[in-house]
Amino acid sequence: MTDRKSIFFYYKPEDRLNKKLEPLFDLAANNGFKIVNDAKEANIIISIGGDGAFLQAVRKTGFRQDCLYAGITREDESGLYCDFELDNFDKMIETMQYAPLEVRRFPVIDVCINNESSFKCINEVSIRSQIIKTIVIDVMIDDMFFETFRGDGLIVATPTGSTGYNKSTNGAVIDPLIPCFQVSELASLNNNRYRTLGSSFILSKGRALELDIIQDGNDYPIIGLDNEAYSIKNIKNITVTMDDSVIKTVKLKDNSYWNRVRKTFL
Repeated sequence: MTDRKSIFFYYKPEDRLNKKLEPLFDLAANNGFKIVNDAKEANIIISIGGDGAFLQAVRKTGFRQDCLYAGITREDESGLYCDFELDNFDKMIETMQYAPLEVRRFPVIDVCINNESSFKCINEVSIRSQIIKTIVIDVMIDDMFFETFRGDGLIVATPTGSTGYNKSTNGAVIDPLIPCFQVSELASLNNNRYRTLGSSFILSKGRALELDIIQDGNDYPIIGLDNEAYSIKNIKNITVTMDDSVIKTVKLKDNSYWNRVRKTFL
């Protein structure tokens, strides 16, 4: 395990948490791990907090393909991305140091806005009206016109993102071993003029989804990238694709994704 010895901890500093982390930092150092202050120098990036902290850690460190990510929850927190709890950090060190390392690979989507700005998402991209007016979007799949959507907005979710915002709109929960992304509607308006599928649909890796914003006065929608909102003026189109990029996370042997889904929702 000599190639996995540098750890960067991502968390929001606060006095109570800092005090609780001190013995954990000592435990990591005593087991041969080096704690670094620059994420670029790390080959293990650990978030402390729930899924929100994990998403921020991945985003703020650039969706690195050459390192492992891990999530640690604190008291009364749950996380589908986080295998470890703050009180069993020693189990995480033991797993990395001695146990056969099991790694999850979560697919990500690429989001291109106006054919200029490019972003990655591990959870979802959402586009919503910012004013009290429905947004109109032409939906294209592989350059083929599919439908014209009118409503509050659309969500494009990864398999792991399918358990969040997407699930709240009655979208399907998808196994993360399936490389695909899901499109779900937010309060679609269906009448004689506008007609949509009316249900979520799933696109496989290799497909290209293009969302063309009809310029009818609702030209400043809110774009949500994972758990961050971006206000970009004059949005004309959004293209979503998926390649072979994945986020690799440390996995406990007996804690499958579906086991975590069951514990979270059932």
